[in-house]
Amino acid sequence: MVGWTDIGEARLLAPGEHRVVELPGYSVLVVNLQGEYFAVENICPHDGGELGGGEIEGDTVTCPRHGACFSLKSGEVLAPPAFEDLLCFRVQVEAGRLLLAQEPEEGWS
Repeated sequence: MVGWTDIGEARLLAPGEHRVVELPGYSVLVVNLQGEYFAVENICPHDGGELGGGEIEGDTVTCPRHGACFSLKSGEVLAPPAFEDLLCFRVQVEAGRLLLAQEPEEGWS
């Protein structure tokens, strides 16, 4: 069973905005893409750079260290030098609050 963490009011994360949330064992990048919320691990699997400081364009994030690019919707690596996909976390809105799954989803996209 999935545990959930309340990370704040949904209205405070406007479309196009993002924030980094710390969970036990994970740093998670949460992004509002045109009213839909997505969450991926915040650490680039290539060299450990934090993706929250990278450029977010459309539904992709680019690592600020070496330019690896990932899908924010699926975690899929889209451009090297990374070759491993990001972990994805479910996000849901309940009573105007953003809830973030405490564990990543295997094979979820």
